[in-house]
Amino acid sequence: MYDMMFEGVRVIDGTGRASYSANVATIGDTIALIGTERVRARTHVSGSGLVLTPGFIDIHAHSEFYALDGKTMRMRIGQGITTDVSGNCGVGVFPLNENRDLLRPLCDDVLGKHEDRWNWDDFSSFRSRLASSGHGINMMFLQAHAPLRVAVMGASSDRAATEDEIRQMSDLLDRSLSEGCAGFSTGLYYQPCFSADDRELEALLEVVRRHDALFAVHMRSEGDEVLESLEEVLELSLKTGCRIEVSHLKAIGRENQAKVTRMLEMIHSYRDRGLDAGFDQYPYNYGSTSLFSLLPPEILALSRTEMRFALQLDSEREMMKREILNPHSWESIYHQSGPDAIRILHLDSRNDLDGLNLSQVSERLEMDDPLDALFDVLSEERGAAIMCDVTESQETLETIMLDPLMTFSTDALYSSDSVHERSHSAAIELIGKYVLEKKLMSLEEAVSRMTHRNAVKLSLPDRGVIKEGAAADLVLLDTATLSPSWHDGVNDGVKMVVINGQPAFVNGQYTDSLKGRVLVSRK
Repeated sequence: MYDMMFEGVRVIDGTGRASYSANVATIGDTIALIGTERVRARTHVSGSGLVLTPGFIDIHAHSEFYALDGKTMRMRIGQGITTDVSGNCGVGVFPLNENRDLLRPLCDDVLGKHEDRWNWDDFSSFRSRLASSGHGINMMFLQAHAPLRVAVMGASSDRAATEDEIRQMSDLLDRSLSEGCAGFSTGLYYQPCFSADDRELEALLEVVRRHDALFAVHMRSEGDEVLESLEEVLELSLKTGCRIEVSHLKAIGRENQAKVTRMLEMIHSYRDRGLDAGFDQYPYNYGSTSLFSLLPPEILALSRTEMRFALQLDSEREMMKREILNPHSWESIYHQSGPDAIRILHLDSRNDLDGLNLSQVSERLEMDDPLDALFDVLSEERGAAIMCDVTESQETLETIMLDPLMTFSTDALYSSDSVHERSHSAAIELIGKYVLEKKLMSLEEAVSRMTHRNAVKLSLPDRGVIKEGAAADLVLLDTATLSPSWHDGVNDGVKMVVINGQPAFVNGQYTDSLKGRVLVSRK
């Protein structure tokens, strides 16, 4: 007897081909039958008027502590995400050694605070830690760059590495990839990755190539120097022969929107030269990251205690203002977007400022300069500080979205209770707004970008597709009522989410099953 039987559903199988009507049955964690016959099953699900798709695969997430602390991962499941990839932007939680306390502050704003002991050492033991507590969805991990630098270089990770340090980082990366990490990520915009030079990056990417793993990169600049930064990472990938995933592709700042066409042309030209290059995108023209990231790199290299001290010195403030308003060799989001486009999403110590842009914060604090208000806020903050910032125009967002190389991501953060909409509704936003409402692409095309194409990048042949023998990760949608309106933990139109053959969400109710697994690439 079959376990579940979806009757009369419109199947969108993830490959991009036209949808068709069928019955789909599962046994255990596997899709066992696709056809027109009706069979006996323990659970029958009427699919009349509904769409059945593979579970969505988010190739760019930051869910490490959400999985450890939240476990059920409702904001992932409620939008149909059944697999995600964490360890992006160079931010991660392994390997750990005696320098682990130096890594914690680098994780707070992106991953949140994990109050429990960091009782793991490498990817293998972190994976065991996850398995011991269970988690709601399937997960894959990248070896992040920052933990490698901190483990090897300690408190001096804000400088170029020596040859011996590069060798040690390469050995650690090799170990993580051997243990099942899907690839390597760096965030060249952020310290300590910002300080890595070409010698270091080339050595690490040589390791990535040997494992045929994925290189995911948050570029050094997404603003004024976005073209140069894109060329930098494409050249590194071409030289070393590794596959590259450019993370959350965008151009930041009003004056940089015209560069998007050239960015896309550049990526395609490198593909013509034989480079396996792709990129992902979340469906919003505003992003979210640490409020501290508005500060110059030399300040971000300090400990939080040293940083708070510097933020209270008039001489340091004047230096920071000059750097922020006239940046050299780094990206100033404040300079590109302005105080009105930067909104505080969450402050641990000043909830009364949540939701205000920096101009409004300066008014609330009765200060003339929004930068002085920013410095005051950050000098007092001892916890998480998260911002939301308008990064690109709607036109360029859609231009990137329509490129055939674009695949789905969320860049979701779960470091505070106040989260960007992408953390709970990005998948539904893409389908509801850009497919059903604006009709930028067919539903079959969108689902393929959210499932099968990411599975191919991750070497997961049994995920991201509805076919007999594939994993039973499934999403049942009612496109007539689908709406990216997150209320009471539910996006309307998501009827059922199945993970490894087990219902995780059914008609507005979470089962809170912990059937997620840590997946590894199958090359």
